[in-house]
Amino acid sequence: MASSDNFEPSSLSHQSTKPPSNLCMQKFRLYETRSNFYMIGRDKSRTYWRVLKIDRLDPSELNVREDSTTYTERECSDLLRRIHEGNKATGGLKFVTTCYGIVGFIKFLGPYYMLLITKRRQIGAICGHAVYAISKTEMIPLPNSSVRSNIINSKNENRYKKLLCTVDLTKDFFFSYSYQIMRSLQRNMCDTETGHVLYETMFVWNEFLTRGIRNHLQNTTWTVALVYGFFKQDTLEISGREFILTLIARRSRHYAGTRYLRRGVNEKGRVANDVETEQIVFEDVPEGLPIKISSVIQNRGSIPLFWSQETSRLNIKPDIILSKKDQSYQATKLHFENLVKRYGNPIIILNLIKTHEKKPREAILRQEFANAIDFINKDLSEENRLRFLHWDLHKHFQSKATNVLLLLGKVAAYALTLTGFFYCQVSSTLRPEDCLKWPSTDDVDKGSFSPTVHVEYDNEDANDLERKPSDEINVSNENHSAKPPRLQNGVLRTNCIDCLDRTNVAQYAYGLAAIGHQLHSLGIIEHPKIDLDDPVANDLMQFYERMGDTLAHQYGGSAAHNKIFSARRGQWRAATQSQEFFRTLQRYYSNAWMDAEKQDAINVFLGHFQPQQDKPALWELGSDQHYDTGRIGDDDARSFFKRSFSDGNILRDSSTPMPASNAKDEKFSNPGLPDRSGEGSKAFCESSPEISTTETESDISFSRYTPSMPRRQLFVDMQKERCAESHHIYYSEHGDSFSCSNFVDLDWLSSSANSCEEDPYERSSITNSPVGGLSSENVVNGEIVGETTASTSDWGSTSLKVPLVMV
Repeated sequence: MASSDNFEPSSLSHQSTKPPSNLCMQKFRLYETRSNFYMIGRDKSRTYWRVLKIDRLDPSELNVREDSTTYTERECSDLLRRIHEGNKATGGLKFVTTCYGIVGFIKFLGPYYMLLITKRRQIGAICGHAVYAISKTEMIPLPNSSVRSNIINSKNENRYKKLLCTVDLTKDFFFSYSYQIMRSLQRNMCDTETGHVLYETMFVWNEFLTRGIRNHLQNTTWTVALVYGFFKQDTLEISGREFILTLIARRSRHYAGTRYLRRGVNEKGRVANDVETEQIVFEDVPEGLPIKISSVIQNRGSIPLFWSQETSRLNIKPDIILSKKDQSYQATKLHFENLVKRYGNPIIILNLIKTHEKKPREAILRQEFANAIDFINKDLSEENRLRFLHWDLHKHFQSKATNVLLLLGKVAAYALTLTGFFYCQVSSTLRPEDCLKWPSTDDVDKGSFSPTVHVEYDNEDANDLERKPSDEINVSNENHSAKPPRLQNGVLRTNCIDCLDRTNVAQYAYGLAAIGHQLHSLGIIEHPKIDLDDPVANDLMQFYERMGDTLAHQYGGSAAHNKIFSARRGQWRAATQSQEFFRTLQRYYSNAWMDAEKQDAINVFLGHFQPQQDKPALWELGSDQHYDTGRIGDDDARSFFKRSFSDGNILRDSSTPMPASNAKDEKFSNPGLPDRSGEGSKAFCESSPEISTTETESDISFSRYTPSMPRRQLFVDMQKERCAESHHIYYSEHGDSFSCSNFVDLDWLSSSANSCEEDPYERSSITNSPVGGLSSENVVNGEIVGETTASTSDWGSTSLKVPLVMV
């Protein structure tokens, strides 16, 4: 190890102990000499000790070296003593701080800084692996005082440091040393990949900050991977038995930002407010006994179209700006291709935005989204088509909140039949070798699967992979009495306008439908259904309400609007209205006055903007759209939208359409979503119901858009045109003419709005349909639906056409 110090760490004579391949160090001590920092790291058991050396003499470069030797505690103490003795002439070796991992390194206009976690707190554990939140951090400049330039104290340098510190790492960031918290339980159980590829996934927010040290060392021993979102774990009880519930929300770092500065989709198919939610259930058992554990994944994200809203301090209801530049929906298609790579098929879209409006506003986006889905589905095979339900939550909320939750529960329960959920049995402390102990594919529900199948990673989304059935499988199972594992394949994607308030209600309904089946699979309850009046349902609602508030603060600037939850609890209506009004004002203030700086901080933290000498400073560029476009080849670039400060128009941007060839440059190409160029579809899919005022109407401006015919006639005519072009679009015959789906029977859904006695998870009459939700008696355009191929929801099937994917 080359050094300007008078001592070489590797020159110490000792008998090295070979560390295990999965060694993870959890506590560190930082020391300094005039020319170097020395970081001493050890594992939890204090058995293995390592040394990292960081140069302090070159202020413009990051130079780190790792001693390849593994020391014992005594040898490490001797090493530090010798370093001190060798540097006495320049002040010796001094202790700086204790820390718990490196967040990363960053450079503004002057030297590099090192970001350290100096205090942590445990917030949970998954299969014996602790999960931590950050309590305190410290940013330390690398150069010593003798080589620091005057830039380190310049006005702009200090402003960048202050800006970075506005990203509060003590709020909503979490990590684990030994569990890959950036991935789902199913992915971790079915894939032992470690190292760089995990940091390059979409949910690791310090990927940019750690890039330098990871490239130097070619390992991730010294850094921690930070996930941003929500983590909550607690012990609940049902039927006299305790179980542990964990709710995790992982926010994507791609196209990340604040409400009005990040809307819709970018050219690479990344959407704003993209959040993966995982619900994990397991029973705490004595050490040494196997653990039965289950998880289910769902997703939320902005409507994947080119649309935006301009922040205005004068207008509490900014315009919706819908661009027409991507008439072949290439970006939308890329988004759904990415979802298929991450989760597999089917992709189920639950679109909750409004349809019934005196002046169509949300309905315009609903129409365009429906057109995009229709356009994409025309090129897909029957089993790979996007499943959708456009369901206006606002209209349904006008009756009773309980009815809304019951109806959403029916949709959720049926969606669960299509995607399934994950279940397996593991040792009490999940180890890498557990990932290989899978039964043969004949015993795996939801189709055949081999955990040893080779996977090719997308360099950008290492967590996005597609598993394919293997013909040659030889996987042992020591737990011969265990139930066969189940795998989730596909995902429910929910959206409203902001993907905060209404979306959170729907995600709770899905979580409630899932937890019944999860507890049943664990053998805790006899029947796979939890009633809304059950105490566990109320406990789960508190989990989702807390998650909703956290995600809303991150993206929207205030807690979520929780009208439906408040009504469910029987909260006084006047108190609810007062609370909702306050949150509307809080969100407006944050969006108008705080979000620009917040977006700047996020862009610096994620590396979307990198300060340079003799270049304009971040705060001199004006619009966020100007500087994130094309920076360092990131995923978050988006072309500039024409803005208007009018009093509420929906503007149609007539930008030049994106060339279809753009899609050919993308890294992910899913055969389930083939490329299609040409003009956008003219058909209109009436597939959206109305949405609850849980997201206040002040969130979006009213529009001057005036149809050339009465609004109802416009939608009815478009609905008929859409019906004529599709074989499997299903409309309700019970007055809900503005709801539409191609996977769920709307008459069945609406016929028992006050009852969910029939569990759709067991409804074979519906699951026989290749598009789901359409019973074999339904006839659309003269074609009998449900007599073609078997449904992907048939758990026992081993002839599925859809590949299994790790979610």
